[in-house]
Amino acid sequence: RDARPPVRMLHDRVLVRLDQESAERRSGSGIVIPATASMAKRLAWGVVVAAGQHVRQVDVGDRVLFDPEDRAEVELGGVQYLLLRERDIHGVAEPEDAGRGTGLYL
Repeated sequence: RDARPPVRMLHDRVLVRLDQESAERRSGSGIVIPATASMAKRLAWGVVVAAGQHVRQVDVGDRVLFDPEDRAEVELGGVQYLLLRERDIHGVAEPEDAGRGTGLYL
């Protein structure tokens, strides 16, 4: 499922695959809360799988934070994706290995 989607994004558009953990959540008591449940404004995480030529601050493979209500959905090859504008992305997660160097400054 990590293959490139069969689409080329235009302008400032970003195609995102929603993280599984954002799809549904579990309450502290173990109750499963579906992604469609209405709660306070909750942002979601996803992975950028394609980006238009005018996208400047995110790259394919970045894990991004966005408002799941500001989106359009599309299905490509049986996989659900979200279509966003770059300006609708609130943040980009740091790579997991960031800051885990040797601590030496050269």
